[in-house]
Amino acid sequence: MAICHYGGYVLGQVSYTAWTPSQVQLNQKLRALWEQHIYWTRLVVNSIIGETPDQGETIKRLLFAAVLEPFYGTAIASKFAELLRGHLTIAAELVQALHKGNFAAAADAQRRWFANADDIAIFLGRINPYWSTEEWRRMMHEHLTLLSSEVASRIAGNYAENIALNDRIEPQVLGMADVMTVGIIHQFPTAFLG
Repeated sequence: MAICHYGGYVLGQVSYTAWTPSQVQLNQKLRALWEQHIYWTRLVVNSIIGETPDQGETIKRLLFAAVLEPFYGTAIASKFAELLRGHLTIAAELVQALHKGNFAAAADAQRRWFANADDIAIFLGRINPYWSTEEWRRMMHEHLTLLSSEVASRIAGNYAENIALNDRIEPQVLGMADVMTVGIIHQFPTAFLG
């Protein structure tokens, strides 16, 4: 056993060689879902800025809260879905306001976006004793800061910076997926026997 770190985050005392196949499968699923989240978020940003007709359908593709249902039940998974829906709809508002140059609306959306991130952090900290509200707040704020910079670089047409920012976002969300995985494994150890 050792203190494990990923992306600047302490994951706790975990021996990855001791993970069962079902624990590895959970981690792979969470990593894939967080990667899909940033992939589809990028597509939403590009759709809004490019004013393409696929915005609504692309936004719908972003949700992945059902992954929590087997562990926490329908009510908690639904609440997480509601919080993520807020995360995404506010993000879309922010991008649209920035794209149109409505800086007052953008400032309001950004304030609500970070408040929503705090709500997500509090929610996750409450449902799992192995997840720290402060750690989730720090990760969510870093996520939003990186996404904000990515949007700004896209609007400005600075595509090299935009791509470089996306390259920083991916390992950051993989760290979030790993923190989520470790918390679930610690909270529900019997779910992974065998």
